[in-house]
Amino acid sequence: MSTGSKLSGTEAGAQLDPRRRKLLFRSWHRGMKEMDLIFGQYADQHIATMDEDTLNEFERLLEVLDRDLFKWITGEDKTPEAFDTILFRDLILFRDKIDY
Repeated sequence: MSTGSKLSGTEAGAQLDPRRRKLLFRSWHRGMKEMDLIFGQYADQHIATMDEDTLNEFERLLEVLDRDLFKWITGEDKTPEAFDTILFRDLILFRDKIDY
């Protein structure tokens, strides 16, 4: 592998601790394809560098039903205050930049 090359999700996942690997897997296997793409790609790019608090918050987001998350991310419904966090706002900005 050349210096500066990006690892695939599988390669990156193999280098993560068990908790991060589990969260990465859950991010890509949510149930709603749109949410798989948003959360999976976000996790691929950020899971390795998340601190403990951010991991806890990300894990809490993964517990929310896809239909609710989708409505919050698209702005169809107002994001509840408990979930209107820097991490969630970053996910929304990330969604606007990815290719489906």
